[in-house]
Amino acid sequence: AAVPVRAGRVARAAVMDGVGRSPGEVRGSGEGTSASAVQRPARVTFHVDAGRSGWRANESVLTPAALRKDFGAVWESPALDAFEGQPARLYASPLYLDQVAMTKGPHRGLDFNVVFAASSNGYVYAINAARKGDLAAGRILWRTRLGEPCRLQPAPLDGVPTGILSTPVIDVERARLYVTHCDPKNRWQAYALDIGSGELLPGWPVRLDEETFNTLNTNAGPQRVPPKRKFDFRVQRGALNLSPDGLQLYVVFGETETGWLVSVDTQQPRVSGAFAAVAMPHRGSGGIWGAGGPAVDAQGSVYVVTGSGFEGYQNSDHDWTQSVLQLGHQRDRGLVLQGTYTPFNYCVTAKNDIDLGAGGAMLLPDAVRGGPRLMAVGGKQGNVYLLDRDHLPGGLERRPACSTDAASDGSLLPPQPQPQFGTRGPLSVFGPYSEEDAALDLARARSVPAAYRDGRNDFVYVTGNTKQALGSSVSVPPSVARLQVVRPSRTGQVRPGRPYLRVDRVNKDLVLGNPGSPVVTSNGARDAIVWILDENARRSALLSGSDAPQPVLYALDGTTLDILWRSAPGQLATSGKYNEPAFGGGQVFVGTDRIQAFGPGGKPFVATPRTAAPAQPVMTAAASGPATTATDGATLYQQRCAACHDNAVGNIPPRTLLKTRSHARILDALTAGVMKPMAQGLSAEQIESLARYLRQ
Repeated sequence: AAVPVRAGRVARAAVMDGVGRSPGEVRGSGEGTSASAVQRPARVTFHVDAGRSGWRANESVLTPAALRKDFGAVWESPALDAFEGQPARLYASPLYLDQVAMTKGPHRGLDFNVVFAASSNGYVYAINAARKGDLAAGRILWRTRLGEPCRLQPAPLDGVPTGILSTPVIDVERARLYVTHCDPKNRWQAYALDIGSGELLPGWPVRLDEETFNTLNTNAGPQRVPPKRKFDFRVQRGALNLSPDGLQLYVVFGETETGWLVSVDTQQPRVSGAFAAVAMPHRGSGGIWGAGGPAVDAQGSVYVVTGSGFEGYQNSDHDWTQSVLQLGHQRDRGLVLQGTYTPFNYCVTAKNDIDLGAGGAMLLPDAVRGGPRLMAVGGKQGNVYLLDRDHLPGGLERRPACSTDAASDGSLLPPQPQPQFGTRGPLSVFGPYSEEDAALDLARARSVPAAYRDGRNDFVYVTGNTKQALGSSVSVPPSVARLQVVRPSRTGQVRPGRPYLRVDRVNKDLVLGNPGSPVVTSNGARDAIVWILDENARRSALLSGSDAPQPVLYALDGTTLDILWRSAPGQLATSGKYNEPAFGGGQVFVGTDRIQAFGPGGKPFVATPRTAAPAQPVMTAAASGPATTATDGATLYQQRCAACHDNAVGNIPPRTLLKTRSHARILDALTAGVMKPMAQGLSAEQIESLARYLRQ
């Protein structure tokens, strides 16, 4: 049953769009604020705004004092629709918008505060966020099924169907929600739905196929490279975004022959532009798969961050693997490259699946007293890079020469020598620093940073996984850090006036499993809270089966990083990965297999059975095949592993690399890590035999 928020405690939401205004300048919208002072957002999107600042600066209800008093669960929706017995999973973060007018159905003509949800099973929902008359919070106002979800091969992603993975975007002025979905027949398509009814708008969906992309590609090589993948494993994971005028929808792809940034004309629905991350694709490198997707500034520039797979380095023109790219959209030319940055050590990280593009770019609010417009980028290596986004240091033809000199990196470096280099270099936040072992369950971070300004200084919050030792998948503190943006005076000794990052504070106790991006709420420069949704498991954990992880929501004091509040064990149902909470009306919304809302006046958690789809067998290639009685490693390898590792592309390590791993590390991967699904049903003796064979 839904529990309403207490009267008088609910504030209207006002998420501001774009980058160029300091979020700290936005007026609050709590009690005592007139309706005329509240501004509706132009966009509702992932990580608060189009620039992915991660800072909601007009929150007057969610304060540290409120969280210490009586904060808790206030309502939850019914379990969202299952598909063939598989419960819904929300990789897509929920979106909140107030005063949405229903245009059809039993609630036609009424306005509601609405949480929008999009599931892995291919459904989009509008859910009532606050009691209205007899209609309780948590009631579904409309649902739209986009189609049957894909089942990616050779093994389904995270053991679940793949329908909607990316966070949609809402154009408030046009009352449209844009979303992508994968169905078995047409694969990935973009849809536009009326937010008042869920109805598909005329001219949609738009098919997102690589044949079309290649005809519009503004980074094409001298000839096309035929696909080398046996299966279509394309992943549209990055959140969607819009141009400032709403005329272009930006969509990114990873796990393809090359990563893609694609633009879709929203007025005459069609693919209007495409840019391949790699002109001559090789091994699926250059993927743009991080949950943040593209960031867009107020001038219309688009920023994406690319990644790599194993053996993903190749030295060639127009190969932007492991790079930050700035692009513009021109009516007559489509997507045009305007700037680039590539870390100094990209040759090494590109060989070892240490994606720079594991999260995405965050555009910091403009400085109050002028200065360069900044952006921050993380990545699997655990570094955080600060860049002047108006003067990216790379060229437009090819990446700089590879280097072992960290001081030659083109980002805005701290003036002090960094311990991992002995010289100046990028700031390592989550260690230990490694150029070899920072992939799969050993990755240090896969999140988008968040910004905040306390009235004196600018800060960047980051989440990740510090590891116990080189080669270890065991996480230790810190998992959360606050970085200060230092802006030296013009009399500074090292590159005067050039800003840089320094670690200001870390939480020395909290260990996160696989955290999503941090989101900051504050009332201007006061009452900052850092919210983090943690998967509460390794990256490799499956999201189906009886042992699927249950996430934890954390609220940390923005100044001290102490924990103000956390959800109770088992309180949240299994969710997706790399998603984040949404905020509005003085509430926090978490997408799991349903929407779960928290706020002041909430009830203490009491563990009770949930109504959900019945548990189903884990979806894996191994589980769908016949049981094996073989005990020799060679046979087991051919049955379970060869299809992928003998023809490895992208983030699948080739057999030659597996041979270099220790016996203990291979056993860990088979029993508790990324290869556990493929070892399902094998005895301890069979796993031991397979591990020995892999090192031959």
